[in-house]
Order: sequence, then C-alpha cells, then structure tokens
Amino acid sequence: CLTRSICLTSSGQTVNTFQSERKEWSLSHLAIHQSTGAVYVGGVNRVYKLSPELVLLVSHSTGPELDNQVCYPPLSIQPCAEPLSPANNVNKLLLIEHSQNRLLACGSLYQGVCKLLRLDDLFILAEPSHRKEHYFSSVNQTGGMCGVIVGARGRDATLYIGTAVGGKQDYFPTISSRKLPRDPESAAMLDYELHTDFVSSLVKIPSDTLALVVHFDIYYVYGFSSGDFVYFLTVQPETANGGVGGSSTDDLFYTTRVVRLCKGDNKFHSYVSLPMGCARKGVEYRLLQAAYLAKAGSVLAGALNASEQEDVLFAVFSKGQKQFLSPSDDSALCLFTIRDINIRIKERLRWCYQGEGNLELHWLLGKDVQCTKAPVPIDDHFCGLDINQPLGGSELVTGHTIYTETAERLTAVSAYIYNGYCVAFLGTRSGNIRKCDVLCENVSAMSLSSPGMVTRGHTELWSGSRKHCGNDVVFSPQTGVQEVREK
Repeated sequence: CLTRSICLTSSGQTVNTFQSERKEWSLSHLAIHQSTGAVYVGGVNRVYKLSPELVLLVSHSTGPELDNQVCYPPLSIQPCAEPLSPANNVNKLLLIEHSQNRLLACGSLYQGVCKLLRLDDLFILAEPSHRKEHYFSSVNQTGGMCGVIVGARGRDATLYIGTAVGGKQDYFPTISSRKLPRDPESAAMLDYELHTDFVSSLVKIPSDTLALVVHFDIYYVYGFSSGDFVYFLTVQPETANGGVGGSSTDDLFYTTRVVRLCKGDNKFHSYVSLPMGCARKGVEYRLLQAAYLAKAGSVLAGALNASEQEDVLFAVFSKGQKQFLSPSDDSALCLFTIRDINIRIKERLRWCYQGEGNLELHWLLGKDVQCTKAPVPIDDHFCGLDINQPLGGSELVTGHTIYTETAERLTAVSAYIYNGYCVAFLGTRSGNIRKCDVLCENVSAMSLSSPGMVTRGHTELWSGSRKHCGNDVVFSPQTGVQEVREK
C-alpha cells in the first residue's frame, strides 16, 4: 500500500488530485502556506510545490543516492568501507518558516540530513551536513519525527525536534532544540541551542534502557507551540517500576504522553512528561494516531467556559495499549484544552517540589529518584530549576471523548472555525472522511471516490501485513480539505 496521491475535496467530492511520478514513491507530509495557500509536499525522493488547486509548480529532487545506513559519519564527510547501493530518501519532516520564506525538509539519507529550500522555487539555501549535530535520524521510514519552529521578532528562530532513533541512541538525541539563524549560510545552522560537557539542549535515550528492551523508542506523533511552551505528543513503551519488560514490540504496553518544554529553556530544566488518553463506557483509548491544535470558537468556548481564542487539542486514539503496530479499529476523537494540560502539569510540579513521590521518568533516569522539597513558588510560567528535573508522572491527563468509531479506525484529524462552530474532519483507515461539529451532535460521512489511507503529518509504517498509521488531512481556507491518501 503506497500513499502516493493528494486529494482536494469539497462537499465530499474529490475535486483535484496530485500523484507522485512513480508508484513506489509515496507521499508523506503536507504543509500549506498560511497566506498564499501554496501546498508543499514531501515524499520519497521528492519535495513538491503545488498551487492551492494541486497543480504542480516546482519539483525538487532529494534522491535516490548511494548510501548505507551503517556509514557514520555519512559519505559527505568521510569514505565508508561498507558496500553502497542506491537508497531512497524518505521525507520525514516538512516545516515552513514563514518569516524567512523558506522550507525545512529533512530526509532519511546520510543519517538524516536536512535542506533549507526557498519557498518560491525550492532552490537550495543550505544543506548542513558536516557535523554530528546535523544528523537527525537514519530511520528510513516516515513517522516518528515531529518538529516545531518557534520564532521571535528580531531574533533567530529555534527548531524543537523529536524523533525516533531506531536503536542508535549514541548518535541521535530523542528530543533537542536547534538554532535556525536567519542567514542560511551561517556556520551555526542546526547547532544545538546549548551544548557543553555538563548541560545541553537535548535528551538521549540511555544505553541501559535499550539493554533492557531492544525495541524501546519514542515515536513523536504531533508537535505544536502554545503560549510560553512547546509540546510534543509521543507514543512509547511503558517503563513503570524502574524497568521495561518484554523482548518484542508485541509484549510491550505503550503509553501516549504529552511532553512540555518552556520556550527558550536551553537547559531543558522544564521537561515534564505526563500520560494522556480518554475513555467511554469503560473502554480506554490510549494509542495516539493523530492530533490537531485549533481555536475553541464561540460555541465550544461556551461549553468549556473558555475564551473563543483559547487553544484546544483534538486527538484521535485507538483502543488499548498493546496493539501498537496493528491498532484496533475501535477508536475515538478526544478533546483536551491546553489550559487543562497546563493545570495538570502545574499540579505535578507542585507535588514534586513539596517533596512528594519520585520523578517517575524511569526510561531516562533508570531508577526511582526522590523529589526534592524546595520552597519554590510554582506559577503558570514556571520553567524548572536544576532540581526535580526532568520530571515524569503516572496520573493520566484525561480528555473529553466526543466521538467513537468501531467500524474503521480514525487515523487523522483537522479542524477549523465556521460561524463560531469548531468543525472537525476525521480521516479513517479506509480513506473516508467524517465531518462533525464541535460536540459531534451532527456527524456526516464524506466518502472519497475510491477508498484509501488518509494520513496527516506521517504516513503509515508497514511491517508485513501490519501497519501503524500516523496522521495528513489539512483544511485550507482557500480550497477546502486536502489529504494524502492511497491511490
């Protein structure tokens, strides 16, 4: 199954499509320019620029190239004794930096290097690859990587990036913050914001954790910024009681977690991670498939006692915690307010700074570490100290379950405001779209002309007959609903 086409739909009908030039070159990522409506698409060996109507404007080649995943550093730095063969370049990250009129496109070749492309014509502005900081991850499947660009007026932007590392924890951090200088030729491009012998703006998975379970990794499903913070939503094996059990992915229990960092916290003292999910009628939904940040709108704001411009998070979960590679069709759309997530994180911080319990981050710390009591005021903007960090937790952040589906798994979600209503579009495993108002009092089906896989941000990962679907349905005010799907 290859996701090689993008469809533009209106009123449930497919209006236009775009396909990659080869059947085996799947598409994986969509980014839409907030002003022009231009569509940027990342896929295998190509990055495309399309018009809002999905007409091809520019095609940029990223592969295939001679490579070998074992070669570290990559061929561009030193010769490799391993046999080389033509390798596809799988697009794993595609982000628009609007203020600098450029596109960040990261792939799987050469240990995961990135390009900065000019938005107008996809001209290469920079391709940093000469230092280890420039290698993000050699995992050659899409999915598992997310990035968030945080800009500040008059200052260089910062890239926050989380990625699965595929067992190469010594080479790649699982989460880090990187410099994005305005000058694309700057020698500091993609350097860590801070990197010393004692403290750095990164977190690595310890070797001891992978010694306990070789399949341990952290898969980053969605990332966003809101207020003073950057958030990542992850799926990862549980590591309760100081250890991880099981010798295969089928033996592991997986947990969806929200990870929060303060913007500008180069020491990562503000790192907090809590589990999240939702439930209905005794059924727990804990395996995140996709998520989308939106504004509440007046109707939802009234129901939540919130403001219209308050950030809310729509998240699609599959049932249970064990079927990571073959999620259940029993799935749910859940709603979280960022306000509630922050309240739960503040409560967790306050308990820890009162000396209650442990840090509860076993995969990183490897043992139970007691919280340290300290007379520190914890307000809404607290960004941590050099104690009680990094901080985990086991109390679930529970969302509102607003819609469930048992016939075909929900795999994607997008939302927008229409006449005060927050309308959600839900993509399914079979390539159908559900449209529902904010409270899902009205749900309608928008079947595509031919069944397919609907994804957002990440395509599906296949292992034999099993698949883990990530999430690219995007709503464009200029043209309507756009999605990557199978053709």
